[in-house]
Amino acid sequence: MTTGSHSSGNPPLAKAKKRGLNRLSGLRNILVDAKRAWYRRVWGMDIHPTAQFSLSAKFDRTFPIGVHVGKHSYIAFDVRILTHDRTRGLYLHTRVGDNCFVGGCSLVLPGVEIGDNCVVGAGSVVTKSVPARSIVAGNPAKVIRSDIEVGEYGRFRQADETESALAAQGLT
Repeated sequence: MTTGSHSSGNPPLAKAKKRGLNRLSGLRNILVDAKRAWYRRVWGMDIHPTAQFSLSAKFDRTFPIGVHVGKHSYIAFDVRILTHDRTRGLYLHTRVGDNCFVGGCSLVLPGVEIGDNCVVGAGSVVTKSVPARSIVAGNPAKVIRSDIEVGEYGRFRQADETESALAAQGLT
């Protein structure tokens, strides 16, 4: 079991073991950095340098300048962020705020704005803008909790303690 650093003077928290593809996180980070640079320089997308995303996430390239992802946000696997709707002739800016997490296989429709410090549940279809500090889930996505507290990448404040407890029990 590895340990993480903890700045509050408490002992370091135990971390989950790196298994599977997590063992290749260094290579993955290089690939994501290169893909982000490509999206920004070639396609003109507004993806903050600290934003992270799965290599399988898809950003709309029909209206690429409409893609905006804020600092310290994470776009999970197989997420689709759309900026156009050909059937209605729409070309709209779609925004993911700062410190957000968009769960796997979610779809964010054109023109939607996800406020800062939000969590989008896996498999959600986000059809309307999401207020800051909210959790949304479902199809269509609905607010299921408001006034939440998250840190960078939409990670809940108690997540480190939960991970540490599971690691200490050998469950990670």
